[in-house]
Amino acid sequence: MNRDTIRQIAVILATLATVTINGLANALPINGQNTGQISDRFDVLFVPAGYVFAIWGLIYLGLIVYTVFQALPAQKENPRLRQIGWIYVLASIANSVWIFLWHYELLPLTLIAMLILLACLLVIYQRLGINRTPVSRGERWGVHVPFSIYLGWITVATIANVTDLLWSLGWNGFGLSAEAWFLIMLGATIIIAGLMAFTRGDVAYLLVLVWALAGIAVKHSDVQSLAMAAAVAAGIVVVFVIIGVVRRGSRPPVPAAAA
Repeated sequence: MNRDTIRQIAVILATLATVTINGLANALPINGQNTGQISDRFDVLFVPAGYVFAIWGLIYLGLIVYTVFQALPAQKENPRLRQIGWIYVLASIANSVWIFLWHYELLPLTLIAMLILLACLLVIYQRLGINRTPVSRGERWGVHVPFSIYLGWITVATIANVTDLLWSLGWNGFGLSAEAWFLIMLGATIIIAGLMAFTRGDVAYLLVLVWALAGIAVKHSDVQSLAMAAAVAAGIVVVFVIIGVVRRGSRPPVPAAAA
């Protein structure tokens, strides 16, 4: 087998392992507790309602689509897929390792695994040139959109992972209240969304942030001030989504060679 075939097979195995491990994490569950049960024990504010985590189903569907797309004979020598294949494998390993670390409540190590996953996805995003490199419609939906969604969620998950770790360590927040830090994290999310809107116009990524922020508002529906703050943040990101749509519409059409 040549290197391209090995890479394609490695991506297939990485996706199978990731989906299987994440499924078993809650089906068994690993260490006698599912992922959500652990999360519910942390008294932190930057966390969405439980239904929001259903986005993992969409993420894994997208990764399966990417896996099938990159395995097609016509994509075997695709230079962009060559550039991201092994980075994706590393990201999948980090994802799976995070699951075990989380279920065994090794929180400092979970953040390391999460940061590795985030770094891998950022490298993939950059190498693909999402919303900058002209690609066919098939490659856009089969590769770009899945990784935009994945990166969007891991952006939110990284912020949440940091807050969980700091809470578990008893950090005093530099004297600021939990509510103040909640607003700071919402602000950070808005800034990230704005940067993505104006530099990439990545609607898929931004919609994930809207989904997460709306879920945070629902989570705190019994505390009007928190729910309102999260809802306003979600509304601002919706504006960024519109900007992203406009930016995409203003781009020149994809050259025939890339279609």
